[in-house]
Amino acid sequence: MKLLLTTDAVGGVWQYSIELARSLKALSVEPILALLGPAPSDDQRRQASGLTLVETGLQLDWLAADRAEVTAAGQAISDLAAQYGVDLVQLNSPALAADTRFDMPVVAVSHSCITTWWTAVLRGEPDAGFGWRGRLHGLGLHAADIVVTPSAAFSEMTRQAYGLPRLPVTVHNGRAPLTLPEVARHDYALTVGRLWDKGKNLATLDRAAAALPIPLYAAGSTQGPNGDSIAFEHARALGNLSEDELGRWLAAHPVFVSAALYEPFGLAVLEAAQAGCPLVLSDIPTFRELWDGAATFVDPLDHAGFAAAIERIIGDDAARFELGRAARERAGRYTPEATARAMLDVYRGLLGESGEARAAA
Repeated sequence: MKLLLTTDAVGGVWQYSIELARSLKALSVEPILALLGPAPSDDQRRQASGLTLVETGLQLDWLAADRAEVTAAGQAISDLAAQYGVDLVQLNSPALAADTRFDMPVVAVSHSCITTWWTAVLRGEPDAGFGWRGRLHGLGLHAADIVVTPSAAFSEMTRQAYGLPRLPVTVHNGRAPLTLPEVARHDYALTVGRLWDKGKNLATLDRAAAALPIPLYAAGSTQGPNGDSIAFEHARALGNLSEDELGRWLAAHPVFVSAALYEPFGLAVLEAAQAGCPLVLSDIPTFRELWDGAATFVDPLDHAGFAAAIERIIGDDAARFELGRAARERAGRYTPEATARAMLDVYRGLLGESGEARAAA
């Protein structure tokens, strides 16, 4: 089976795509990664070693100036799929299917979208400058042969947002554990992600940091490619970390915290859980689905609640150990191999259906 898999180097889709591609290769699938948006970093290029990576130079749908740019990117991906003679295409940017005809089955994986983001973060409908992006995303979902989302909570959000005739298939993301060096335990809190994204709600954690007797560190970019940015008064920004650097920070078993208002899955939480870090998470449906019974939950806007939960865990060695153990045990469910097997079932189902349709014709 030959698969064209779109990706980008900006956020969690990169890690998802790389690990999915590697796991699919072990299952006799030949993946071709088609990169849209900014070029990958040197570290990302190393991660893609041994995989076929095509740097298209095409614009990402959520950074495109207008519909025409997205349409052009979709057509270019369709042409690329034909050039490589793939059996099917997985679009990690569903909007690419909105105006484009593909000659093979299309799997649309919705990792996030502007419509559901806007509803969860800004509590309303996207304004005119963004609404067209959401409409394109919806058209792509309707055009795809099947839609996949990384959590059941996000599946329901997506169905409601776009009026899909059936609920998207849920395939949880997976992640290979980071390499952890032997280091002493340290008392600090840590959050990781696209810090500039309002959906990550770093403003609440910055306020919580002011009330903590320990430092709260934030790893990730404070400046987004769309112009959004954030500056901290109390949290301590670490910048972007390589996998080895992040592994060293997680190896000290800090309290990992996320106050996200919007999180379709949350790979950073999974990385921390695999490292045995106790989790303090915002009480949103996705985190409840994935981590209920293995984390402490706080109202996402309650900065005092986050500070109290972090301080309580730091001051209780037994609770800190037990929460870390529970997080690591739960993380065992979410592996790249499990994701690849579930996606392979989706692919096989589609190829079987398309074969039956050709036979009937």
